[in-house]
Amino acid sequence: MIPRFIPLFLVVAAFLGACTDPAPRGGGDILVMGDSVMAWNGTSDAAIPDGIAEALGRRVVSKAIPGAQFDNDSGIAGAVGFDIRRQFPGGRWNWIVLNGGANDLGSDCGCGACGSVVDGLIGPDAQTGSIPAFVDRLQWETGARILWMGYYKGNGKGSFQGCRNDLVEMEARIARFAQTRPDVFFVDSEDVIDPTEPGMFAADDTHPSPRASKMIGSYLARQIAQAGRSQKP
Repeated sequence: MIPRFIPLFLVVAAFLGACTDPAPRGGGDILVMGDSVMAWNGTSDAAIPDGIAEALGRRVVSKAIPGAQFDNDSGIAGAVGFDIRRQFPGGRWNWIVLNGGANDLGSDCGCGACGSVVDGLIGPDAQTGSIPAFVDRLQWETGARILWMGYYKGNGKGSFQGCRNDLVEMEARIARFAQTRPDVFFVDSEDVIDPTEPGMFAADDTHPSPRASKMIGSYLARQIAQAGRSQKP
């Protein structure tokens, strides 16, 4: 679980980390934004975005930062990437891949009574809230296809276990939202991660192992490749 107030050294580390993967001027091919699930194993070039790049042979720029919430306007923390929406560097992109929401539940409601937090991210109508607003903005500004990655089921030992039901509800709404928008796709990493297999998880029993990150990255890459060959119904 991520604390509400982020220590200054983590803010500095996130800022420095974001600066190591600069976006090309004017945009690029594939942009990734999100939280620690997306960024984990990145120091060894084995994060989910690395798996996407390897599988597709395409340039992938990742702005994902551990600890990021989707909706976090807390001053300097939000400004340096702890608000996923503010990870967006601008420019035109072919694809934008993103995830988020778990840290909002962990920080804002302690994985307890989180209905109002989920509703703020995406309402029961699957059309309102900060997630639909941001995705619509991204499409309007960039012309990109959007792929939202759902979280995998935990192994029962890690953080956010109490958030499971709310995350399932949030992502069911995101999937419904995606069905109403051209070129928006929901892809669930749960489809490729077996929660009963220990080798899928890092030592903290929460984040993906390098092998799991590669599997997820390859899975997302297949969805991108398939979408490139056909029009969404």
